[in-house]
Amino acid sequence: MPEKLYAGLTYEQIVRKYSQAVANICIIRLQNYADAEDCFQNTFVKLFTNSPQFTGENHLKAWLIRVAINECVSCVRKNKLFIPLKNVNREETYFTDDTNDVLWALLKTPQKYREVLYLHYCEQCTVKDIAEILKINENTVKTRLKRGREKLKSIYGGDERE
Repeated sequence: MPEKLYAGLTYEQIVRKYSQAVANICIIRLQNYADAEDCFQNTFVKLFTNSPQFTGENHLKAWLIRVAINECVSCVRKNKLFIPLKNVNREETYFTDDTNDVLWALLKTPQKYREVLYLHYCEQCTVKDIAEILKINENTVKTRLKRGREKLKSIYGGDERE
């Protein structure tokens, strides 16, 4: 029996290609590793069990991001209590590579800016894609990007000459 393909990729290829993006979204949204791991796993379980049809890889990526966000929302509703990462020692986290500083800065921004900044800069989503994924207006995405950049600049200290 041939392996099921999703937008031309096998399930294993999808997990390898998009696992970091889904994990980051869950961590940024929940700020709790245990719940983020559950939502991460649930996202890929839904892909496997629902077997949705995709028009292309962009559609697949947007679907995974939307499902991950929905899983996080459900988790917060279900648990109501979660431990934020703001008191966690930076050296003891699971963040790796060059995104470490960016993710930590994003975690210090308000939720509404955090998501659009992450999707735009880390996942290279367009304003239109972000609006569709988050189900908000494109102008709202642009405003949140602008204000989020200002928040990040204040976190990093910014350049006084700009």
